[in-house]
This record gives sequence, structure tokens and C-alpha cells, in this order.
Amino acid sequence: MTEIFHYDVDADGIATLTWDLPGASMNVLNERGIRELDEGIDKALADDAVKGVVITSAKKDFAGGMDLNVIAKMKAKAASMGGNPAETIFGFVMDLHRVLRKIERAGADPKTNKGGKPVCWASPGTAAGIGMEIALACHRRICADNPKARLGLPEILVGIFPGSGGTTRLIRMLGVMGAAPFLLEGKMQAPAKVKAAGVIDDVVPADELLARAKDWVKNATEKDAVKPWDEKGHKIPGGGPYHPAGFQTFLGGIVMTHGKTQGVYPAAKAMLSAVYEGAMVPFDTALKIEARWFTSVLMNPSSEAMIRSLFINKQALEKGAVRPEGVPDMSVRKLGVLGAGMMGAGIAYVSANAGMEVVLIDRDQESADRGRAGIADLLADSVKKKRITEEKSAEVLARVTATPDYAKLDGCDLIVEAVFEDPGLKAKVTEMAEAVIPEDAIFATNTSTLPISDLAKASKRPGRYIGIHFFSPVHKMNLVEIIKGQETGDEAVAKALDFVRQIRKTPIVVNDARFFYANRCILPYVNEGVRMLAEGVEPALIENAAKQMGMPLGPLQLTDETSLDLGLKIAKATKAAMGDAYPESPADEVLHVLVEEKERLGRKNKAGFYAYDEKGKRQGIWPELRVLWPVAGDQPELEDVQHRLMMAQALEAVRALEEGVLMDIREGDVGAILGWGFAPWSGGPLSWLDILGAKRAVEICEDLAARFGERFAAPKLLRDLAAKGESFYGRFGPKVQAA
Repeated sequence: MTEIFHYDVDADGIATLTWDLPGASMNVLNERGIRELDEGIDKALADDAVKGVVITSAKKDFAGGMDLNVIAKMKAKAASMGGNPAETIFGFVMDLHRVLRKIERAGADPKTNKGGKPVCWASPGTAAGIGMEIALACHRRICADNPKARLGLPEILVGIFPGSGGTTRLIRMLGVMGAAPFLLEGKMQAPAKVKAAGVIDDVVPADELLARAKDWVKNATEKDAVKPWDEKGHKIPGGGPYHPAGFQTFLGGIVMTHGKTQGVYPAAKAMLSAVYEGAMVPFDTALKIEARWFTSVLMNPSSEAMIRSLFINKQALEKGAVRPEGVPDMSVRKLGVLGAGMMGAGIAYVSANAGMEVVLIDRDQESADRGRAGIADLLADSVKKKRITEEKSAEVLARVTATPDYAKLDGCDLIVEAVFEDPGLKAKVTEMAEAVIPEDAIFATNTSTLPISDLAKASKRPGRYIGIHFFSPVHKMNLVEIIKGQETGDEAVAKALDFVRQIRKTPIVVNDARFFYANRCILPYVNEGVRMLAEGVEPALIENAAKQMGMPLGPLQLTDETSLDLGLKIAKATKAAMGDAYPESPADEVLHVLVEEKERLGRKNKAGFYAYDEKGKRQGIWPELRVLWPVAGDQPELEDVQHRLMMAQALEAVRALEEGVLMDIREGDVGAILGWGFAPWSGGPLSWLDILGAKRAVEICEDLAARFGERFAAPKLLRDLAAKGESFYGRFGPKVQAA
């Protein structure tokens, strides 16, 4: 009995395999699905009445990729039974290769290439990962003209690479340079762009998709059912590794990849090896090479951590893994946003885009209108880039009411306050909003530093008061940090989580503490970089050390992006709040000099740690930086700089877990990668410490603490794990059940 791939043959003898995973909005491939796909192809090839096959989907999209939980469970099962996980995974991958190769060969005689049945891929919408790899195995690829559809191979973004034949096939179709954006960057693109690149053959009106696919199958010749690489004399476009032109291309691809990855992503290295080695052998041997490198990647701790954080854990959090039990659906119908500045307008924009009615409040009509105009600009940009239509833009903007009238908040079930970081101002707007909103409404404050429990004192209903910390720019940043105050109730948490789900972002829920979770980890990173500058460490060494550990921005550049005056303001506010307990840092003096004496505020005024041209383009380290803080003759080892920068962040994550600010280890890693870009190759700070091993991490901490200060002292929790030979995920992570 088929449950996933439904088989049907029409009067013209065309078999249609329709993918429809039960109980899911998006198809993902699991073991049962592979088996049913295999059986469906066998059935079509064995039936003389069948002339060809169409593979399509019953859902609005084709597929979201492979269910990577299958791999995790497979490894757990092999390990629990004393088997070899690598052998198990390799066998699984080769079995998948066999199925896709069966589609590709379609019954053709291996010697004459005759007798094959044409197979057409017909996608109604988005296809990612294995969805595209199935497409690449078909003889014709057609996609519906769906404005929301995106096609691509994004595996590299979660620590693996297209290992079901996608790498081998795409290189043979497009050559190294043509395949690079899809393989090395994981780009998901609109069907028209993918067609222009030569990956698919046609984009057709949605209502003609199946008819056009069947029409192609009916008219296909025997030759149409043979792939170029199965014909004699096939050559890789642009040349192979030993071709004069191909050598340059391969060499350039290696250099380009290393430049982008800094050599820290094992999947990129493995994929390049699979490409290089596979290009010198016959196709079926190349598939086996690809499978071996893919297995190697899946066994690498880095890739395992990336898959866990960026796929399994991220998906679990988005589906409500930490949502309070027993609370009914709290989806937002009408949202009030207090403050129409950049943050408030951004929150209103993503909410209106999600279908909510939004009331955008500011102190006067002009300010409110300015915020609405910012939303209109974002929508116009989407129209210009053909992501939405003019009609859709008008529809979204019509949901936003910009006004200074608080009475318009009547009927709002969620309020998000996004005014300036001033407790007095926040208290005032809270009082004004609570005078008109329903008793059961939830009130949220968007703050990055102010304690939620203190702000909640201005509310008449602290149990329904919560923090929702958005990252800037709101429409681009995927993480939302939800902060529970001391009196925040379950309904407020559920409301915040359901709201974040509606706007399609990833939530983490943390307990209230100074700087919450994200900022308490990122500020030490920035401070450590600036402190090293004050000590005489070459600024280029600081920045490059960070990037070579996989950080997207060095600490100096990050400070420029967020603004130096903001950093100084936070330092002053923290010192005022902590008094004698404030940990003095040379970084504060550096910021004081640059902001108050040199008027260098960062990118926003085109003057910071970096120099900028008139258009705001970075021109390199500001030369006078080395005059103000002379570079020492003896420079530290690269590893020392990297350990200082990484441990500054990771130890704060451990302390947050130790103190109960983090309530779920998954949120610590997912939040770090999505919130401030903590070395994605590592899977996050807690995963990075697990890769190092607790014992080694403690040794590094002891060395750093002895040379640079007690801020690097290993927390008790880390010492305890080291003493017991445990890991963070071994003790705190959800257990993977063997299949």
C-alpha cells in the first residue's frame, strides 16, 4: 500500500508518481518515501503499456529536502547495536543513488542506450535538496510559474552538500563555474533564473503543468531518455581538472571556496574533493566517490553539530518545542506597535506581511506616517525584485493604520512596544496602551538591554507582560528572543511564540537577566576585540583571527555596524547599574576616545574603527588607529587571539545555562548562530565546546585566565563536565531515538 508516492496511469500510458507526504505541508523524503519511489519506478518500467513517467507533487511545493532526522536516527541505531555508523550511512546513500540512477537510466539497455522510458519532473513550486536531486535525475525538468517558488540545493548551509547525486550531475551539466552558485553558496532562486542557468528546461503556467509534462513524455524520443553523460564522448563544460581551461576553473573554484569559508567548513572541502575526483572517472564511479565524501561529512563532528542546530533543533523550536503545554492557540489577529521608528516599522512590516491587521502608533501623525512610508519602501523593493505583485503590496500596506491615537488600539490582542531604550518613556506608553486594550491582551516590550521584570512594574498586569527582542533589521534577521519576566505567565509566553511562528521567524525563550542571552554573549566578544586593540594587538590580526574561526564579522567591524556610541552608552549604563561590581575594561576607554574625542561613531557617520568612502563603503582599518594605540612589536599567536574571542562568547553561554537564563540547550546554539552569527560550522557555542571536549576547554580556560584574567575562568558547570567526561549535549540535549 502506498502512502507517500501515489501511482496512476492514464489512457495515454503515462504513469504519474505523485508525492504527498501525509500530515505535512511540505514533502520531505524519508526511508518509506525512498522505498515507495523505488517501487513506483519499478512498476512503471515493468509495465509494457507505460510509455513514460511524470514525477510531481500533490502539494503546493515539490519538496523541502531530505528528512535529516533519518540520518541522526540511523547513526544512533548503528551505534546502539555496536555497528559501524559510517558503513550504515554509506549503504543508505548508495541505495538512494541506485534509485535515482534507475530513474535516470529508465530501463535503457546499458550497451545501446535504447529502450529507456522518458521521465519528466513537474514541480508546482519550491524544490530544495533531494527535491532538486530527483529533478536532476529526470530527463526533463518543468516548473510552474509560481512567484513563491524557489529552486536550489541549500545543503551547504546546514553543514552537508548535495550527496544524492546532485553534485556529480550538476557539475556534468553546467561545469564548475556554472554549478558553483548552487553548490557552494546554496542559492535558492526563482524558476526563471534556474532555467536561465540551464538547470531546468521550462517554466510553464501553473494550470498547464501536468498537461505540459505529459505532452513532453508523449512526444519524447528514445534519445531524449538518455543523459549526456551516459553517451560516449561526453565532456564536462569548461573542461575537467586536467584540461588546460578546466585546470584554471578548478583551481579558481578552490581559491574562491577557501576565501568564502576560510577553510573551516568541512562540507565545502569534501564537496570540492568529490567534484575533483569524480570529474576524472566514469559517472557511476563518481557517484560512489560522492557517497564516500558525503558519508565522511556526516561523520564529521562539525557537520553533525550544524545539522543538529540548523536543521533538527531549529525546526523543533519553530514547531513549538518550548511552548507551554495546555495553552490553546494564541495566534495574533490585531497587533498594536508602539513606536514607528526603524524597529517598530520593521515589526509592523513583517506582521502585516503575515496577514495581521496592524496599528502603528507614534507621538504625532507625521512620525507615524514616516514609519508607514518605511513599510511602503520595503514593499516597493519587493515589487521591484519581483518577489510580490503591486496588488499584494497594496494589500499588505492597507493592513497598516498609522496614527498617534491610542484609542485605535482597542481590539488589539498583542501590543509590541518599540520606543527608545528609556524606562520612563516605556512606562508612559505602557500605561497609555493598557488604558484602552482588552484585559486579556498581551503586552510585549522590544528591548535589547533593559530588564523585563523592572519594566513590567509599569504594567497593571505583569503576568501578561513579556519581552520580545527583535534583531535589526527586523525583516532580514530570523531570530526573535522572547524574555520571561519574574511574573510572566504561560499565556504570554504562548502568545509570543505563536506570534513569532506567524511571522515565520525562529524563537528562543529565556529568563530575565541583564542583557538576556544574545547580548550578554556578543558584548564580551566585541569588548575582547577592542581590549586587544588597546593592548597593542594588530587590528588586522584581531579581525582575521575572528573570520578564520568562522565569525561573519570581526569584533571591530561588528562594532562599526552596530555603532560605537551605542557600545559606549551600554557600557555607561551598565556601570551605573552595577556600581563597584562593574568589571572595568580598557575597551571602555577606547570607545570613549573614538566617540567623544574623535567623533567616530561607526558606519552610520562613515567613521569608526574602519575608514569609509563617501558612499559608506569600507576602505580598510582606519590608519590612525595604529597611532592612537601603537601596535606592539611582539604579536600574539593566532590561536591565542582566536581562543580569547571564542571563549569570551562561549563561556557566557555556559554561564547563561548554569544560571537558568537559558532553559533549553538547543536555544543556546540556535540563538547564537541566528542572532549574531557565532561560527556556524561549530553548531553554536555549546556545540563548539563539545567538539573541543570539556577537558580540553577547561585547559584552554586555565591558560587564558592565568595570562589574561579571571574573565576566562572555567564555570563550575564546564569543570563538572570535564571531571565526569561528559558533554553538554550528552547531559542536556534531547536524546535521539534509534529508528
